[in-house]
Amino acid sequence: MYIIAGLGNPGKEYTGTRHNVGFETIDCLAEKYNVSLNKLKFNSVYGEMTINGEKIMLMKPVTYMNRSGTAIDEIIKFYKIPVENLIVVYDDIDIPVGTLRIRANGSPGTHNGMKSITQHVGNNFPRIRIGIGRNPDMDLADYVLQRFSQADKDIILPIVKRAGEAAIEIIENDVDSAMQKYNVRAIGEQ
Repeated sequence: MYIIAGLGNPGKEYTGTRHNVGFETIDCLAEKYNVSLNKLKFNSVYGEMTINGEKIMLMKPVTYMNRSGTAIDEIIKFYKIPVENLIVVYDDIDIPVGTLRIRANGSPGTHNGMKSITQHVGNNFPRIRIGIGRNPDMDLADYVLQRFSQADKDIILPIVKRAGEAAIEIIENDVDSAMQKYNVRAIGEQ
């Protein structure tokens, strides 16, 4: 069994914000695989699907971003899922808009949702980071809770789709394969 968890904040006021690209990735996967995200348990909204005989849970914690680890810890413990079978998709201000970075494990960096998760379950799980960039002239909280400009939205939507494909690639093959196929640098990034 695998969990693909997309991070974000619940509620219509957060829909389409930079901080919710993890939720958007889960929504994209749910649409592609015709999964209803209609179960509410473990402080999450989730749905289930199967690929190649492997059960996969698509999950959106509803604890708000900074407490994402609470929800993920609950579901992992309940189903006794190895932490290596958790894949987390989230926004990253430290990489440019249009960048997709996949890693087998690592530190949470500056992301409070990831800090919560690593405090609860450790660091040994794949993660898919979607670059949202940053605006040095703007308060960080205001920036991540801001909706994308149309130009950025045109860049982000294909990246969200690729993030979902990368998560499936991790399950079907492995993290190295996903990194080789799906890591994307933003235009002009060295």
